[in-house]
Amino acid sequence: MNPSGAVDLSVDLGFLKLKNPVLAASGTFGYGLEFAPFLDPARLGGFVVKGLYFDPRPGNPPPRLTETPSGLVNAVGLQGVGVAAFCEQSLPRLRGLDTAVIVNVCGRDTEEYVCVVEYLDGHEGIDAYELNISCPNVKAGGACPGLSPETTREVVAAVKRRSRRPVITKLSPNAADVAGIAAAAEEAGSDAVSLVNTFLAMAVDVETRRPKVANVYGGLSGPAIRPIALRMVHQAASRVKIPVIGLGGIATASDALEFLIAGARAVQVGTAGLVDPRSALEIIDGLEDYCRRHGLDRLSDLCGTLQA
Repeated sequence: MNPSGAVDLSVDLGFLKLKNPVLAASGTFGYGLEFAPFLDPARLGGFVVKGLYFDPRPGNPPPRLTETPSGLVNAVGLQGVGVAAFCEQSLPRLRGLDTAVIVNVCGRDTEEYVCVVEYLDGHEGIDAYELNISCPNVKAGGACPGLSPETTREVVAAVKRRSRRPVITKLSPNAADVAGIAAAAEEAGSDAVSLVNTFLAMAVDVETRRPKVANVYGGLSGPAIRPIALRMVHQAASRVKIPVIGLGGIATASDALEFLIAGARAVQVGTAGLVDPRSALEIIDGLEDYCRRHGLDRLSDLCGTLQA
């Protein structure tokens, strides 16, 4: 242990250095400003802003959220302000934050993904893009580009050809072979992958015999999905050489440590932040405490150390 007792929580993703491996996940952290009354964003390793299409998007009709045992089904439908409003209203306020700012990029087709990135490329204050090819709650049935290697390669390659910033591809757990999709993203030039997005799910009101979300299907998140997400992260990290960012039901430092030991280089915290806005900070503190108890100078030494 370092004689000073200091623990190095920093993570080097190769294209981006983080002060610690804990990121706030897209869709649960707004545009990076909404949580300011509850925590200092600069304490985070970074955050991923809410998904952006080129134009404003109203999202799905209500009801759009319902709780389930150990989880949440959402069918918000990627409601957003669009890139112009984000760059004009939110981005100037994010530039002064001492943390990584990652923008979640959405598109109805490959051309729109490229248009969003090209617009954002003209503005400063963004460290990387997270390419959202995996949201299951936009259309009934959960269709998304991240369900096949071919469409994954197409979208990632097109964005990489036009982007001046690193690209993290966010993967779907609803794909038949998520490790194969990770490999396809790597082959197309993705700088990293993040996984998993939400699982396609539904809930029914037995009194009315109607779906509890108007879209019928939504995305399941929260502690219920963590063991499956962890398995997929381990499979992806075992398959690709680019960094893997793990997410899916992480609510405690112990949860985060499982993902890091399984091969993730960083983690994202999503639904837990809706329960306790300070959960990400508690995870950071817990990681530091773990390193002290185990005599570790650097948290990064723990990544990928699963004994299997």
